[in-house]
Amino acid sequence: MIVRLLILLLPFLLSCSVSKYTTGIKTMVELKGEWKFKIDPDDVGLSQFWYSSNFDRSDWASVEVPDFWDRYSNFSSYDGIAWYYKSFEIERIDKRKKYAIFFGGVDDDCGVWLNGEFVGEHRGYSDEFYFDVTKFLKQGLNELVVMVIDHGGPGGIYKPVAIVEYSEIEDLLKGEFYYKNARKSEEWVKDAIIYEIFPRAFSEKGTFKEIEREIPRLKELGVNVIWLMPIHPIGEVKRKGTLGSPYSVKDYYGINPEYGTAEDFKSLVKTAHENGIKVIIDLVINHTAWDNKLIIEHPEWYVKNDKNEIISPNSDWTDVADLNYDNPELRKYMIEMMKYWVKEFDIDGYRCDVAELVPIDFWNEVRKELDKIKPVMMLAEGSLPEQHLEAFDLTYSWNVYDALARIIRNGHLPSVLDNVLESEKYKFPKGSLRLRFNENHDKPRAVKFFGEDGALVSAFIVNTIPGVPLIYNGQEYGDTTNLSLFEKQVMSRDSVSKRGMKFYSFYKKLFNFRKNSLALRRGEMIKAKTLNDDKVYAFWRKYKDETVLSIANLSTWGVTTKLQIDEVLKKKIKNGKVKFYDVFEDKIGEAKVEDFVNFKLEPFTFKLISVF
Repeated sequence: MIVRLLILLLPFLLSCSVSKYTTGIKTMVELKGEWKFKIDPDDVGLSQFWYSSNFDRSDWASVEVPDFWDRYSNFSSYDGIAWYYKSFEIERIDKRKKYAIFFGGVDDDCGVWLNGEFVGEHRGYSDEFYFDVTKFLKQGLNELVVMVIDHGGPGGIYKPVAIVEYSEIEDLLKGEFYYKNARKSEEWVKDAIIYEIFPRAFSEKGTFKEIEREIPRLKELGVNVIWLMPIHPIGEVKRKGTLGSPYSVKDYYGINPEYGTAEDFKSLVKTAHENGIKVIIDLVINHTAWDNKLIIEHPEWYVKNDKNEIISPNSDWTDVADLNYDNPELRKYMIEMMKYWVKEFDIDGYRCDVAELVPIDFWNEVRKELDKIKPVMMLAEGSLPEQHLEAFDLTYSWNVYDALARIIRNGHLPSVLDNVLESEKYKFPKGSLRLRFNENHDKPRAVKFFGEDGALVSAFIVNTIPGVPLIYNGQEYGDTTNLSLFEKQVMSRDSVSKRGMKFYSFYKKLFNFRKNSLALRRGEMIKAKTLNDDKVYAFWRKYKDETVLSIANLSTWGVTTKLQIDEVLKKKIKNGKVKFYDVFEDKIGEAKVEDFVNFKLEPFTFKLISVF
């Protein structure tokens, strides 16, 4: 289930100070309290200039910011576009100073205007972000307009907004967790190449036995961790579709009989382990199916409305009932259940669905208990920096996915990705591992979304920047099958078509090189400059004596570009030549420096080169 259907828990996020954890920043105006608000279901706001200074907003509602608009009267189920307006006073402008507008978080995307002038846009709900407004800010009255685009679930300006005075960009980016260290993960977690499996869609029979038969192939492909989407019985009451969502769990201790038996599952885990592959399973504990026995046995464990009726987490998730983690007995039950699967089936961890909707102190307690049994992987379907401190090894980097979408689909500059990675560096604890992907069960098939070449180049990027890569079942064949959560659809294993062979060969070469490359798994990322930085994205990954170059054309234009001879490359030059291994060409070569640094790249093509 998609993490964007977000928080409504974590009230501290709504009140934290912008400048609490930064230096060199002075808050000029905190823009909290009353704002004007209007929804735009027909998307007419831009054409009607709702952002202009003299626009009539007399019919706009008054609302409180920060907050999700789902909490405003009459907007609890609205998804789409909405506009916010706020006027404020600045007593004095010092022309020697720099000023920015700082947003703690907007769900999901937004555009910002100040005094009728477009300031900038931001994509992705989970990030703090800022815009320099030095040239737009006025002494006296100022008018701020924000257009918010919500793609589903809660929407709005849900964290603080402020006008700040700053000296350095880094001051704006540093958050509380920049000064802390992430928990130390196991080496196999850092080395993971995760393959997500939807058992129902993985084969015609959709069983554990069918997955077990594929373990040798997955090993050969280079996969070393498999994540099984929920394996439990699926609820029937209020079921969506014919077969229901696996995220509607009927019995936490049971196994979906369509997949097989407990012995079948144990056999799958054993075979995976014998092939050097770890197994994690999906954990769905924010909510249950309506026919889960806990509703009858422990109705006090659920969230209820003012009529004492158990409710769903939101208006869209009608097939599930919301759990209330204020109840200590519920917490005990869930911890024992999680320990059961590790002890009895020897699984290696959990992918935790909508982890942000379950209190972080619960996850911290869980992790301590699981660590007493064996080292595990804990993957949060969330993006909160604090999740890395104690409970989780990995969080979802929706930010990188959104950046790649902007670059590949909308023609934005590759520097968008730099901005995202830089912001991540300053917001997350040191050593945080992020899950990188260009496709998963919550997102469209990469080939459909990015196009065939775009799917390959985006996969190339997510597998070569720092982080842990994910691949969704069928992605290795360039599959375009839309795998519904609620119906029976089977992934394609088209290994003989031109596309199928190209994609499979790409992933096999990339994954197996990565498994043997400490530079890609552990190395520092150092940006490399080219003559075409507006189209080409190039960087080094360096670990001890190993150096790897990733270079990709992220534009629709073919380019002949030249790599700048920087300090990294200088150390590899001997007698004016460079020795290299071209991963996708599978060849070792030696070239004069002037030849080596010239690259001809067709649109959305790339090279991965080990320099030695």
